[in-house]
Amino acid sequence: MEIARRHVLSLLSAAGLAAVIPARPAEAGSASRAPVGSTGTGRLLVNAVAALAGTPASNARPETAPKLAALDKAAAAHLAKLDAAGPGELFAGLPLGTSDGNLNASYRMLYEIALAARAPRAGDAPGPLDPAAARRRVADGLRLLHERYYGDQSTGYYGNWYTWEIGISTSATATLALLADEPAAGHSALVRSYITSMDAYLRNGKDGDVDLDSRFHTGANLADITTNRLLQGALLDDEARVRKALEDQLTVYATVDPYRLRHGVTDGYYADGSFLQHASVAYTGSYGKGLLTRAVQTLGLLAGTGYADTDVLVPVIARWVTDGFAPVVFEGWMMEIVKGRAVSRTGSGYADSAAVAEAVTDLSGHAGGDRAAALRSYVKHLATASATAPDPARFASPLTVVRYAAILADPDVPARDLNPAARSTAFNAMERTVHRRPGFAFALARNSERISKYEYMNGENLMPWFQGEGAHYLYLSGEDQSRTFGADHFTTVSPHGLPGVTAPVERRRTVPELYGKPYYDNPDHPLHFTASSESQNTYVYFPRGTHAHSGGAVLGTYGTAAMVQSDDVAYAQRDRLPDDFTVHRNATATKSWFLFDEEIVVLAAGVGDRGGRPVTSTLDARTAAPDSVITLTGERTGGGEWSGPGTARLRWLRYADETHGTGIGYVFLDSPGLRDASDRRPHPVTVSLETVTRSRRVIRTANPDTPATRRVFHAAYRQEAGAAPLSFAYALVPHATARSLRAYDRHGPLSVLANTTRLQAVRHSRLGLLAVNSFGRGDRSVAGLRLDGAASLLLRRDGREVTVAVSDPTMRRDSITLLLHGRRLRPVRTDDGVRVSPAPGGTLVRVRTRHAYGRSFTATLA
Repeated sequence: MEIARRHVLSLLSAAGLAAVIPARPAEAGSASRAPVGSTGTGRLLVNAVAALAGTPASNARPETAPKLAALDKAAAAHLAKLDAAGPGELFAGLPLGTSDGNLNASYRMLYEIALAARAPRAGDAPGPLDPAAARRRVADGLRLLHERYYGDQSTGYYGNWYTWEIGISTSATATLALLADEPAAGHSALVRSYITSMDAYLRNGKDGDVDLDSRFHTGANLADITTNRLLQGALLDDEARVRKALEDQLTVYATVDPYRLRHGVTDGYYADGSFLQHASVAYTGSYGKGLLTRAVQTLGLLAGTGYADTDVLVPVIARWVTDGFAPVVFEGWMMEIVKGRAVSRTGSGYADSAAVAEAVTDLSGHAGGDRAAALRSYVKHLATASATAPDPARFASPLTVVRYAAILADPDVPARDLNPAARSTAFNAMERTVHRRPGFAFALARNSERISKYEYMNGENLMPWFQGEGAHYLYLSGEDQSRTFGADHFTTVSPHGLPGVTAPVERRRTVPELYGKPYYDNPDHPLHFTASSESQNTYVYFPRGTHAHSGGAVLGTYGTAAMVQSDDVAYAQRDRLPDDFTVHRNATATKSWFLFDEEIVVLAAGVGDRGGRPVTSTLDARTAAPDSVITLTGERTGGGEWSGPGTARLRWLRYADETHGTGIGYVFLDSPGLRDASDRRPHPVTVSLETVTRSRRVIRTANPDTPATRRVFHAAYRQEAGAAPLSFAYALVPHATARSLRAYDRHGPLSVLANTTRLQAVRHSRLGLLAVNSFGRGDRSVAGLRLDGAASLLLRRDGREVTVAVSDPTMRRDSITLLLHGRRLRPVRTDDGVRVSPAPGGTLVRVRTRHAYGRSFTATLA
C-alpha cells in the first residue's frame, strides 16, 4: 500500500518528514518492510496484540511477573463485580444510562479482563483465570453494552465529548483487537457494529471520520483518535481506513509554524520545544506526554507493515524528548508549569515522568547509534535520579517492561541526563522558561495575548487564577519534590500567594461556586455558552491575557524573561458578556527575570492596582512536610540580625529546611524605583510560616476528601489600598548560606541599572554579563548601549570579544536595532538575520526578528 507522497508533502511542514511515506509500495520480499502474514493489516494487528498483552517470550521473563500479577488481580476484581452487578449495571457500583463516566469505566474494565485473558503465560502455564471463559464474558459484555447503552445514537453522547470520541473507542477498540481470534460466532458482526457506532460517535469529525479542521481533532486528541482508527482498519482488513488514519496522524509530527498554520491548528510541538494543546495551554507534561506515548506506539504498530518508513519519524520524536521533555523534568519530577489543570491531580510529577521513561524506553529500540545510546542513558537517569522511580508493573506493555529491565541491567549504559549541567531554555512559544544549574532548576510560567493564564476544566484546578502570572517553582537537588510541590502545594498555598505572583487582595469564587455547575451555562446568549463551546474555552476554561509583551532571550546558558501583567480577555471584553458572568480585574506589574549561575534576579515596576485595591507581591512561597524543622533568619537594612516570622526591612533573608539540609537566600537589591517615596527606605517584607491543613478537594472536585498538611513559608511585599505604584528588586539564591548572603551587600556582583516600566537592566560583574529587558516603543539607553523599543538582550564581554543575544518578546516586531557605544567592532560570528555595521559613536547591530516567534539571535563581535 502507498500513500501519495505529494499529499503528505501538503500536510507536513517539518524538514525531512516527506520521506516518511515510501515512494512505492513495500515489496513482499523486503526483509525490513514485508508484512507478516498475507496482509499489512494482519501484521498491524499482530503488533498491537503483542504490545498490549506481550508475547510468550516477554511474559516468560521474571521482570514481567509483577505486571502479569497486577493484570490478574485487576481482572479477578472486575469479574467479581461482573457477578455482583444489579439491575442497570454491567459491573456492580457502576449504574448505566446517564453517566458517561460509568459507561467509560465499564468498557475499561472489560478491556482489562480481556488483557489478562489474552496475555501469554510462561510455558503455556495457565493463569488464575479461565481464558476462554473470560473472553466469552467480555464478548457478552460488549454485546450488552452495545445493545442497551451504546448502539442507540439517539440516547448516547451525553456528558463529555471526549468519553464518546476517544475514551470508549480506545477501550473498545483494544478489547476487540484482543478478541480478534475469538472463535465465537458473531464476533465479526460485533466488530462491524462497534466500528459503525464509533464512526457515528465521531460527532466532531466529518462523515464519520477525522476532520483536520475541527478544533477537537488536534494534537494528542488527534493521535488518540487516529491510533484507534489504525487498529479498527486492521480489524476490518480495510487498508483504505489504515491509510487515511495514518495520513491524518502524520500531521501531528509536523513542527507548528505559527505563521503558516495548517488547518488553523496551533496545537503541537514548536521549533523551540514548546508544546501546546487546547490552542493556547502549555501542556508538555500532560497532553504532550500522551502524544509522545501514542507516537511511539505508532512506531511499534507499523513495524514490518510496509505502510510507512518509520525510521524517518524517530529523529522527530527524539527531538521532542531532548528539546521538549528533558528541560521540564528535574531529577525525575515533571515541572508544574507544563501540566495545565493536571496540577490539581494527586498523582505526582514522578508518575508523570515515568510515562516519559516508558515511551523513551520503546523509542530507544527504534533508534540507532548515538541517538539510541543517549535515549537509553536518559531512561536510566530517570530511574536513578527520581525519588520515586518508575514502576514497570504500571507500564502498558510487557515488551516495554523487558526492554526497561535490560537497560537498567546493562553496565555499559551510563545514567545520563539529556540536559547539560547548565542550561537555560526559553520556551517562548508557550511562554515558559526553565533555568538549570547543578543543584537546582528554576521554572517560570507567563501569559500574554497568545498564551492562557491558566487552565480550569471539569472541576479540575478550581483556583487557578494566578498560575500564569509569573509564578515560579524552584526545585532543589536531592529533595523529594513531592514533599514540596505537587497537588498539596496548590492545596495549602493561597492561590493569591503563589511564588512570584502579584495579585489583588480579594476573594474569588470557583466556577462551581459561581454557577452551580462545572461550567458557565447560557446557550441562549449570542456567545452561546455550553459545556464545550468556544466561548467557554475563551472566557472560562483557559482565558488568555491581553498584552503582547511576554518573552525572553538566551545567550549560551544564561537567560532573560519579561512580562507585562494584564487583564484577561474576559475582563477586557466584559461588555460582550452576560450580566451574570463574573469577571476580575488584575493588578498591574512589569516584571523581568535575569537568570545567572547562582542567582535568579527579579525586577518589578509599576506594581499596584488601578482600582485602588490592596496588592500582595509574593517573593516566594514554599511548602514542607509538617514535621520539617524550618528556620528563618536575616539581616535588617540598618544592621542587626533578624529572625522570623514577622515584617521588617531586610538586606537579606534565608529560608532553611534543617530537616533536609536545604536552604534558599533572598537578597534585596537597591535599584531605581525601589525606595518608597514617603520615607525613602526599602519596602518592608512580610514573612510568615504556618502549618496549613486543607482538603485536597478544594482544588479538584474529584480528589479524595482527605487532608493535606504542609508547613507553608511565605514572603511578600504588601501594599495598602490606594498606595502608590511600587518597584522592587531581589535575587533568589539557591543553597545560600548566611555567610554568602552577607557578601552580596559588601562585595556582591549584582547591580540593578534600571527598574521602570520602560526599562529593566542588571549587571553581573563576575560573569561580565549585562541583561536588559525594554518595554514599549522608543529608544532606551543603559550601560553603553541603546535599544529601539521592546526587546530582550544579553551582552557578555570576554577580553576584546563582545557577544550579544537579542529576541523580540512581543513577537510583533520586524527588526530590532541596538547601538553599542565605544570602539567600532567587527563581526566574528553572527546568526542569519543579523547585520553589523559601523555607526557614529560605535557599532550598529540590526536583527531581523520578523516571523522569528521569540527566537534569540546571537552575534559575536571583536
